[in-house]
Order: sequence, then C-alpha cells, then structure tokens
Amino acid sequence: MSLAGPTGASLPAPQSEQPLVRFGDFYLTEHWVVTPQGSVPLAHCQIFVTNNTRVDRVIPTWAIVVAIVGLFVITLFSLLFLLAKEDRVSGFAQITITNGSFTHQTGEPAQFNPAAQFSELESRATYARALIARA
Repeated sequence: MSLAGPTGASLPAPQSEQPLVRFGDFYLTEHWVVTPQGSVPLAHCQIFVTNNTRVDRVIPTWAIVVAIVGLFVITLFSLLFLLAKEDRVSGFAQITITNGSFTHQTGEPAQFNPAAQFSELESRATYARALIARA
C-alpha cells in the first residue's frame, strides 16, 4: 500500500518501515511519524524536548529516625544525622512533535540522573531533526 506524500511522491505504508528513533509512545521511520492516534508524514514536522525534571535535596527518613532515637542516648551527637542529605528526582521530560494542525505530546519519567537523561533525549531529537530535514 502506498500513500501520497506532501510533494505528491508515493510513500510506503508506515507499518512497512522500521522505527529509526523512538520517543515514549511514538516513533519516527524514514517517511512517517507513527503515534497511537495515527501516522503523519515526516516532512515539515517539528520536534521539541522540554526538561520538566526537578532534583530536591532532602533529609532522608532514616536520618530523622536515627536523630529522634539518638536524642535519648547521646543528644548532641544524634543531631549530626540531620546533616545527611539525599537527592530525590521527580518530574518528566516532555517530547512534542507537530506537523501543521497535528500535535502529539508524550513524556518520559525522570530517572536517577536527569541531566544525562535530558542529554540523551536531546541527542535523539537532533537525530530526529536530521531525519525530518532529509524527508
């Protein structure tokens, strides 16, 4: 099955092409963007990656418990446990792809190292932009 592309050229069906890059619940092939809502031609698409992750430095639960229990044994020493900190990562990276009136958004949950995750997503987005420019 073939469909006409934006230039009138015949494009292969989206299901017959291999995924080249994947973002959450959608992927790009050589000629198509395939989403759960359907497929659109890759030509004239734009892709955006937004970092919505957050890293909070908090006192871990174990340090609070040890400080409270230690108050009954060694008062001043137990308060030093409240100086312990840990990083808690929350949020997600949002990926948006548009083509005219078509817009699809997906998110990838934050991982332990959000800076490395966002860098990797930006690398995939750069590759996707190169595919779009070639289409």
